Amino acid sequence: MKIFLDTADVTSILERFETGLIDGVTTNPSLIRKSGRDPEDVYRELAMAGIPDISMEVVEDMIGEGQRLSGEFPHVSTIKVPCTPEGLKACKVLSDNGVRVNVTLIFNAAQAILSAKAGATYVSPFIGRLDDNSVAGLEVIRSISEVFRVQNVKTQILAASIRDVYKVSRAFWNGAHVVTMPPKIFDGMYKHILTDKGLEIFDADYQATVSRVNKSAYQPPSSIRARVGSDLDSF
Repeated sequence: MKIFLDTADVTSILERFETGLIDGVTTNPSLIRKSGRDPEDVYRELAMAGIPDISMEVVEDMIGEGQRLSGEFPHVSTIKVPCTPEGLKACKVLSDNGVRVNVTLIFNAAQAILSAKAGATYVSPFIGRLDDNSVAGLEVIRSISEVFRVQNVKTQILAASIRDVYKVSRAFWNGAHVVTMPPKIFDGMYKHILTDKGLEIFDADYQATVSRVNKSAYQPPSSIRARVGSDLDSF
């Protein structure tokens, strides 16, 4: 069970990577454009920080670019290709040469099956986009998971396009091995109204206990304090 961050904002990633709870990062051309940075500068900074798995999307000359990036960023690169005939051809060539591949833009089990046959390390079903089109994204996760279980497929399901915290836990429940999410969704996983209320009660009780202990701290009788003071004066 792994958690990835879906962003190219290096500062945001590194802040959360320090928690020890982040296992990798997914990027795409839209996220890179939003960051305003050269994609390879982003990859390099993340690799130097110790991010162990970085999905790097290729668009043109997918085989050539995938090979180049995997050589430039060994051990941390996962080459991201679309679920198209060209993308799966690239997936097959790259995976046959030991390169991790993430096949993205998955919207049904049939696409996941083809991607697994092509040697994909990950398939990325887009839950939110499926929901937007009146298809239950979590059910697609479950159908892929069941096919992979029955056929003993090693390809992992990487749930993407996550819009809320609820979908994170349900994606794992339905068989996702990895869920990638925006930083704000990761931050939201910590929160619950009952946790906040419990902390409020615990903090109030702690302060009351400290106050009571301080007030009841031992104070010697005034006669003893006076005698000690007199002895010190004559010392």
